[in-house]
Amino acid sequence: MSTFGCLVFAIVAVLGLVGTVHADLQMGFYSKSCPKAETIVQEYVNKHIPNAPSLPAALIRLHFHDCFLRGCDASILLNSTSSTGNQTEKFALPNLTIRGFGFIDGVKSLLEKECPGIVSCADIVTLVARDSIVATGGPSWKVPTGRRDGLISNGTETFGPIPAPTSNFSTLQTNFANQGLDLKDLVVLSGAHTIGFGHCSSLAKRLYNFTGVGDQDPSLDSEYATNLKARKCTSISDTTTMIEMDPGSVRTFDLSYYSLLLKRRGLFESDAALTTSSTTKALITQLLQGSIENFYAEFAKSMEKMGQIGVMTGSSGEVRKNCAFVN
Repeated sequence: MSTFGCLVFAIVAVLGLVGTVHADLQMGFYSKSCPKAETIVQEYVNKHIPNAPSLPAALIRLHFHDCFLRGCDASILLNSTSSTGNQTEKFALPNLTIRGFGFIDGVKSLLEKECPGIVSCADIVTLVARDSIVATGGPSWKVPTGRRDGLISNGTETFGPIPAPTSNFSTLQTNFANQGLDLKDLVVLSGAHTIGFGHCSSLAKRLYNFTGVGDQDPSLDSEYATNLKARKCTSISDTTTMIEMDPGSVRTFDLSYYSLLLKRRGLFESDAALTTSSTTKALITQLLQGSIENFYAEFAKSMEKMGQIGVMTGSSGEVRKNCAFVN
């Protein structure tokens, strides 16, 4: 190659690198275009979360379900319309118990007043998830911004990528690996179950009809199961009762969820599945032997990874004016 050719190639390569860096997420992405953006999100969260203590768990779950399908692009927020031509993610079975949409809309409304068309719904979901956990006294983590909002949301795509309460270890491992997350991420992110509630409908099979012959899941502690049937999920047809994921510590972001797993008191099959692998069981033991600060640090690392799954940046996608509709 001639000297001139080498020079041209080098310039193109450098320009390509600059473009890639520019398109990446970055800390303080809105520092010039909307300087108060992250403060507005944080102040809204701090104002409203104390009055809705169960919401942080719902908001981090919303973030999780969004990222595991088409990446962290706020596609889970889109409503079904004649223009979408299909049922969107929001109304698909795996997402019917997702909450927090109104909370996201409240934040978006304030940001649109402050700087119209600048802050994406995808960034709002990610920032709100972090800030709501911090508001509970839980861990914080870095949230680089610059995500763009997706244009596609298809409810039929939710079956498979999003882990279900009934998922076994193999399914969970595959779900996470498909998103670039490893077994440590699986164990650490499952720790979010230390706060929040589950529905009896997701547990009924374990209690009343595990293999189809009216039996109980033998992997579930019998005393715990008896208590659940007597005081919580009193019928297999109960679809409304909510159960604490981490009884006795449901408002505190701590390690007790993992202690319950080793006592065979994980609420869902997907929780119990973490103890069926020697690798993940060892990771649980390591977390329990470590400090709460160590758990927080590991949780932060995994949340930072999850928040960057399949993101769109630069000119991809759009910045929605209304999180429930494409522009």
